Amino acid sequence: MRALIAFMWLLHWLPLPVLGRFGDAVGSLLFNLLGKRRAITLTNLRLCMPELSEQERVALARRHFQAYSRSVWERGILWWAPQARLRRLIRVEPGFPAAQIATGPTILLCPHFVCLDVAGVATAMEISASSMYVQQKNAFFDKVLRAGRSRFRPVRLFTRQDGIKPILRALREGLPYFMLPDMDFGAKDAEFVPFFGVPAATLTATARIAAATGAQVLPVISTFLPGYRGWSVRYYPAWENYPGPDITAATARMNAFIEARAREHPAEYFWTHKRFKTRPEGEASPYAASGR
Repeated sequence: MRALIAFMWLLHWLPLPVLGRFGDAVGSLLFNLLGKRRAITLTNLRLCMPELSEQERVALARRHFQAYSRSVWERGILWWAPQARLRRLIRVEPGFPAAQIATGPTILLCPHFVCLDVAGVATAMEISASSMYVQQKNAFFDKVLRAGRSRFRPVRLFTRQDGIKPILRALREGLPYFMLPDMDFGAKDAEFVPFFGVPAATLTATARIAAATGAQVLPVISTFLPGYRGWSVRYYPAWENYPGPDITAATARMNAFIEARAREHPAEYFWTHKRFKTRPEGEASPYAASGR
């Protein structure tokens, strides 16, 4: 792991077009080598995009592996490049919403697009925030990851084991919560709501936290700029009348927003995750047939 981190550090000095193309090449190789993840990706795409031909889905899956690989190698720039270089490479649209965030408790909703770390860095260059964190098994990598994500401003990190109370406390103290809302963590604290027309176990935490604290929800999505020119980070307007009286409906509304953004940048959504692993009672896992 130390050798890999050292290699990433060396690569971060490369011009971004060179590093990006290197990431694409590694992604193409991994698409051929990682059969289990390729099968998961294609299963997700068959469920979510049945209108595509199988050939089109395979091509999309390959582009996803390239995008995912790029995001990993380009992370070295996020961790070690000077702030001046990052500001040249990150295009913030329409601008960082500092005034809006200052109006009250804020959830920065960041779905799982491969460039989500760019959104985190764009935010951390402006303000302190809190976020949920999964401790890495490798202690050295864990240290590097934490340092990279908090090198501009202090970041208060929570684990799932901490529960919701520290998050609520931080929001009430005026610390925005950078939230990743769209992974399958099982049926607990989740509802089955549509995602690309498929019932998906979706955490209701976004709606419940917003209801408990009066927090506004501002989505933030980061994607690649064309031509290996950097990244776009778009902060969307705060959702009006959210969550409303129906937590399930609010959760479905969140999924609809994420789906719309995934359709805009389909290769960059996190398709290698088993998003539909948890099923309604009596329904088989879509990943079971391949043994994945």
